[in-house]
Amino acid sequence: MKHIDAAGHTRGESQYVDDMPQPVGMLHAAVFTSPVAHGRIISLNLEEAVRCDGVITVLSAKDIPGENQIGALIPDELLLAEHEVHFVGEPVALVLAKSYEQAHRAVAKIQVEIDELPVVTDPRQAFESGAIIGPARTFALGDVDTAWQECAVVVDGQCEIGGQEHLYLETQRCRAIPLEDGVLRLYSSTQSPYAVQKAAARVLGVAHHKIEVDVKRLGGGFGGKEDQATAWSCLTALAAHCTGKAVELVLPRHQDMICTGKRHPYSADFRIGLNQAGKILAYDVKHYQNAGAAADLSPAVLERTLFHSTNAYFIPNVRIFGASCRTNLPPNTAFRGFGGPQGMFVIESAIAKAAEKMNKPREQIQRLNLLRDGDTFPYGQHLDDVRAERTWDEAAQSFDLNKIKQATKTYNDDHFESKKGYAVMPICFGISFTATFLNQAGALVHVYTDGSVSVSTGGIEMGQGLVTNIARIAARAFGISEKRIKVESTNTTRVANMSPSAASATTDLNGHATILAAGQITDRLKSFAANELGLTDKSRLTIVHEKLLDGNRETGWDWQKLVQTAYLNRIDLSAHGFYATPGVWFDKQKEKGNPFAYHVYGAAVFEVTLDCLRGTYEIDSAKIVHDLGRPINKLVDIGQVEGGLAQGLGWMTLEELSFDEQGRFLSNSLASYKVPDAYFMPDDLQVKFLQNVDNPAGPYGAKAVGEPPLMYGIGVFFAIRAAMRAFRPDSDLTFDAPMTPERVLLGLHEQEREVLVTKI
Repeated sequence: MKHIDAAGHTRGESQYVDDMPQPVGMLHAAVFTSPVAHGRIISLNLEEAVRCDGVITVLSAKDIPGENQIGALIPDELLLAEHEVHFVGEPVALVLAKSYEQAHRAVAKIQVEIDELPVVTDPRQAFESGAIIGPARTFALGDVDTAWQECAVVVDGQCEIGGQEHLYLETQRCRAIPLEDGVLRLYSSTQSPYAVQKAAARVLGVAHHKIEVDVKRLGGGFGGKEDQATAWSCLTALAAHCTGKAVELVLPRHQDMICTGKRHPYSADFRIGLNQAGKILAYDVKHYQNAGAAADLSPAVLERTLFHSTNAYFIPNVRIFGASCRTNLPPNTAFRGFGGPQGMFVIESAIAKAAEKMNKPREQIQRLNLLRDGDTFPYGQHLDDVRAERTWDEAAQSFDLNKIKQATKTYNDDHFESKKGYAVMPICFGISFTATFLNQAGALVHVYTDGSVSVSTGGIEMGQGLVTNIARIAARAFGISEKRIKVESTNTTRVANMSPSAASATTDLNGHATILAAGQITDRLKSFAANELGLTDKSRLTIVHEKLLDGNRETGWDWQKLVQTAYLNRIDLSAHGFYATPGVWFDKQKEKGNPFAYHVYGAAVFEVTLDCLRGTYEIDSAKIVHDLGRPINKLVDIGQVEGGLAQGLGWMTLEELSFDEQGRFLSNSLASYKVPDAYFMPDDLQVKFLQNVDNPAGPYGAKAVGEPPLMYGIGVFFAIRAAMRAFRPDSDLTFDAPMTPERVLLGLHEQEREVLVTKI
């Protein structure tokens, strides 16, 4: 079974928000945004824009009938700026016109006078000034301060970790259609339909049931539409409410890149202590998160950074500090990994620096400190069924790590102008929303009299194969063919109060809910059939390949007959399933708990070749052993691993966000923001799944696959660094990401650069 949408995507038949037929008289919206990063609004002149051809009206904050507030975690984000602006790209006014072109021409006529205020773009500067979003937090285990005395080696360092543009193919967009009785239907490109529903109701001052949100699919999300789709959907809803007409808002790529938040950049300080054998005894880290101008999801992202700051390692004495720092950049937001990658990068950097100080192979220290059964995380969760060592050892054996090490040494001994480097990257990633209440999902399942099945869940299809997985889960639950299953669009009138499609938990939560709903219907059918067949034990009945069996014996009933006969006897063929992840909890006062249903493990081995004269490099190979439990659909899951890896490689190497001191985004187009292409990816890319491993917490033994593979990409940074040190063994290289070719070149030839600057 392949990806259900593959054929439609290939033929261009799959519909997105603006592919649906346009209602008669639909208006087009365009957003006027702040041209400066911080300032007081002195005047806003909309008159010339209103007089433009085709313009119906121009809306500002005074036109909002409800509350001008869309902050999800903290109410600190206005839908439309009123008195101040806090980042370049902050929405100020909304133009509504008869055509897309007319709306955008009118936006250029809006005039705003702003008294500019000081701009802060550095999180450390924001922290020093007290500009913190929410409380700073600390996770701790053991006694770090006394543990330093037992350490044979202690090293300190600093990391500067860049952000990342989501670069989904489908930019932010929404279509709003007024219905009768004051209801608005929103076709939104969002990962969080209920978040859009709640916020739109808040802005318009209406009840939640007056807002219907429908999502068929997204053209990519990666976290960039978990919360940030809300603003654009609310603006569209406001426009439809004020005009009584259908309205569509589609952001051009350039504006989308300027106005939306990214993966959070971080600045971090670390200190790590080890004994002579390489066992890590103490680790102290401070994370300064660049949150941007509003909270968005930053406190939750920071929390997951704290959860994953020790990656796949057990460290007995740990202190992890984190602060979400308010700056004058667009509010940064969720991105695949949700803060976990930033935490993992720092511990990997600390291990790399310690290995260099001790003159030990980095992978020797990594392997020695991997998690084992019975270990405890700094946040208090105890571990069992740990697969960190198993995935590492299988990768080392399957891909012959010793041979790679020897081949790298031989190559480097024989070459001056180019060097090879290798690195191993283990991962350990917790699966569940860390906000416990979000770990819930519902599914509505109907069986029709012809035996076909309709499934509605709260999950969003955004290219990750959710629909394919849900269809397979439903078919297995009923014992019928996947061809009988139709997975419906996600709609807030069919499934209410849904959690976002995020945290790698979408298939887990919605898959379990689907199984529970199907189980209710199946149980009714079995009770009915047992009675009709004169059987006393319905538990003996099973449905296999659409046949009703009594043990191993055929009963003569098939799925079609079972359903039709049940209907004629007034058996309910519909059910709502509800699933809440058991056993997860976290006490934020004590910073201890059991926040994750389970963990995903894996190990990747990278090889790179570096041109030491030019700073360019090739990723020769990426070889992965991944812990997936029992895959629901292997083709879909391999695609997720490879896609996540590509995104991680891009974050670590090419994708550089550049802002000037005035908060203007400089790498704001595909001419200046570079992402991996087919030629950048390694020619030798291998993915192996652990065999014969179940996950009791996942649907039919599966494990989540969306986010964990991205973290493998961190390993390429250290492979490139190893190649650089082979060329310049005594160089003092920084831990600054991404490792662009320009940064590599300057790192390799820092001395020459200093001489040149001195001469100039």
